[in-house]
Amino acid sequence: MAGIPDRAYNAACARLASAMGVSLAAARRKVEVKATAAGIRDTAGRQALAEELLAEATSSSDANHAMLSSLLEAVGSDEHFMLED
Repeated sequence: MAGIPDRAYNAACARLASAMGVSLAAARRKVEVKATAAGIRDTAGRQALAEELLAEATSSSDANHAMLSSLLEAVGSDEHFMLED
């Protein structure tokens, strides 16, 4: 039977899940896969990895939001264009 994970580790994975828009299990799985690839075995290292992934997801989210906003702006003659139903 698997041990109960650390509360701080669960909180870090929950914040990551919220930022990525996925379930807690999916975020935890992502951290576990990255940790296994990096050879991290302790909970503190996995928590730090989850925080790094959260920072990465947050920064890329801001960049993606800015890019999407610029793509959705109407330009020139399209400004007053409207489709019929």
